[in-house]
Amino acid sequence: MKHSIKTQFALIFIGLMTGTILLCWFVNNTFLEKVYLQNKEHVLLNAYRNIDTSLTQNEIESDDFNLVFDQICSRNSLDVLILDTETQELKSSMHDSKLLNERLLDYLLGGNTVARVLKQGDNYILQTTQDPRMNTEYIELWGTLENGNLIIMRSAMDSIQDSADISNRFLACIGLAAIILSAFVISYVSGKVTKPIWELVSISERMTHLDFDAKYKIAGKNEIALLGDHMNQLSTTLEETISELKTANNELQSDLQKKTEIDEMRKEFLSNVSHELKTPIALIQGYAEGLKESIHDDEESKDFYCDVIMDEANKMNTLVKNLLELNQIESGNDSIVMERFDVTELIKNCIQSVDILLKQDDIRVVFDEDQPVYVWSDEFKTEQVFRNYLSNAIHYAAGQKLIEVKIERNGGTVRITVFNTGDPIAEDAIPQLWTKFYKVDKARTREYGGSGIGLSIVKAVMDSINQKYGVQNYDNGVAFWFELDGK
Repeated sequence: MKHSIKTQFALIFIGLMTGTILLCWFVNNTFLEKVYLQNKEHVLLNAYRNIDTSLTQNEIESDDFNLVFDQICSRNSLDVLILDTETQELKSSMHDSKLLNERLLDYLLGGNTVARVLKQGDNYILQTTQDPRMNTEYIELWGTLENGNLIIMRSAMDSIQDSADISNRFLACIGLAAIILSAFVISYVSGKVTKPIWELVSISERMTHLDFDAKYKIAGKNEIALLGDHMNQLSTTLEETISELKTANNELQSDLQKKTEIDEMRKEFLSNVSHELKTPIALIQGYAEGLKESIHDDEESKDFYCDVIMDEANKMNTLVKNLLELNQIESGNDSIVMERFDVTELIKNCIQSVDILLKQDDIRVVFDEDQPVYVWSDEFKTEQVFRNYLSNAIHYAAGQKLIEVKIERNGGTVRITVFNTGDPIAEDAIPQLWTKFYKVDKARTREYGGSGIGLSIVKAVMDSINQKYGVQNYDNGVAFWFELDGK
């Protein structure tokens, strides 16, 4: 990656190291020779003083002086020559001191030797000079000692320059090797440092796509590990928050949908109730006005008017009761009492209670079950369901005018079926049967006083006890069924 931290780290550290080594090389190349020269000046002066002190304390031929003299010459690589006042050689560190002798005499006599004075004391001169024959530059100290003897010391400048050159070349080689080695080391170390950062980058990228399974797994106690731990916590928190938001959003959409449905149901309910009540109210009002105005004075007409008013009022009363009952069940305010009872006995009692209606319409009911069949349910609400099925069967029975009631056992489930002969229900109308105020045959429903509430009550009851119900068409009729817990 062009702008990766690893690359930036490597370039920064390599640049710093290269710059440092180049600076060291520049300083070394520029000032090392001067430092060496100053050091040599210091060495010559110390040697001069030590020799002078030793000669003050010892004879020139003594072992103590010889030891001091040899140490000074060997340790500092100096050529030293000591002459007496008669210019006779007293002590020399060289086998052939002729050239050094001639140079000292030349200085004493004020010869033409070109020299650059570096420092001058009361008894000595420190200088640099060039030997044209050897093409060599020297640093020299010459003068007199406390005892009057003459002395000259010198060291070749070539050794200083060679040392500086060697040092510079060595530094350059070591620096280059250090740069190359450091490049590999820095690359490796920066890779170790940036690896967890790259993992955090990958995790954050996956988080932008709402992938919260990515977790930081590199152990450690440094700042990056702490950041990774916080990223894990952030990922978990974001996942939980988004989950809560989605849940809240889903509930909000559901609530909005329910509100819309409730508004539609309320409008439909008001419309249906208004429609259902409009006809009986109009009849009651019309026949009541007829009674008041005495349109027919005979008793038979008055009785007929009163019967119509009472019948319509009874229909309105039944409708209101059914609506209140349905509202109680659907709202959950109507408590469910689960008990064990004999559903066979319940069905027999219901059939017996409508015997007059069956005889009036010449309808035959077949129910062959004689043995008790025990179920668990709310007995009162189960009777409501069965009576609604039986009532529908009576009103819609046609053809053979046969109603057949069956009880079927299937494991722990008991199914009660009410079949009546007649016309099948249109398939597209079946899903709407359980909707409030829905009527397949409105004219016939009105004829027997139905309101379209009965099957809605069945649905509400069966939903409240969590049992199944339904309807099935046959060629010669229709069968409504519901199931109960028989365990």
